[in-house]
Amino acid sequence: MKMPTEQEMNEVITYACGITALGLLAMAATDKGVCFAQFGKDEASLISELKAEFPNAELRASPSCDTPELDAWINALDQYISQGAPRPELPIDMRGTAFQMKVWQFLTSTREGDILSYSELAACIDKPTAVRAVASACARNRIGVLVPCHRVLRGDGSLGGYRWGLERKRALIDLERERDEGPKLVSEPAKA
Repeated sequence: MKMPTEQEMNEVITYACGITALGLLAMAATDKGVCFAQFGKDEASLISELKAEFPNAELRASPSCDTPELDAWINALDQYISQGAPRPELPIDMRGTAFQMKVWQFLTSTREGDILSYSELAACIDKPTAVRAVASACARNRIGVLVPCHRVLRGDGSLGGYRWGLERKRALIDLERERDEGPKLVSEPAKA
């Protein structure tokens, strides 16, 4: 079992929940940025997920007077989802293995409307045989929409999986497709 670092032991994560067009969203942030943005059925289960993801952190509910950013960030994300506002450029505190970080960082660089397969994503990060690992990294993403794993489909064009449900994945793809003239396949590997 991995021992927590001193940073993890002393870390404070503030969270808030809000209703969006895609359902209840819990968003949490460290002093570096959003570390958790997940959809769920109820606040209690979302807070349990947050605790499971960050077991050594001190979690604090956000009274909006102390951290109005979280309410504003949830609102900005909902405006993106429901009203076509630009995707909010929020600070993000991604955490994962080096491989997961590479996958997530690549996804944050994709443009709205871009659609790619798991194998294309693997090729884009110079790991063409790591298709399953790419799918696993997408499944482990804890920052929904801001790290846009919804843009990754199976090789046959079907939705595949999505941590927050296929209905949400389809809604996000359709939303981006409507704003753009249609999805563009990303198939050119990234240059290092």
